Amino acid sequence: MLKVYGMRICPDCVACREAFDQAGIAYEFLDFAEATKNLKEFLKLRDASPLFREAKELGNIGIPCIQKEDGSLTLDYAEFLKA
Repeated sequence: MLKVYGMRICPDCVACREAFDQAGIAYEFLDFAEATKNLKEFLKLRDASPLFREAKELGNIGIPCIQKEDGSLTLDYAEFLKA
């Protein structure tokens, strides 16, 4: 199952969740505000991945971040809507 890291108050995360729900895509949402454990997991992924270089340079967090079942990461939730 997909894991989506983010926050319920983030407009991009809200759009991602709504799109996934409408498309019937199963996912687990890991909200930073609900558990520090979720934030720590995300930061560990973010600090190890070049995927977030641009987001960090722009001062952004890099959410929503989707972790695929194979462990790879993407910031583009729209790729799942095409399938």
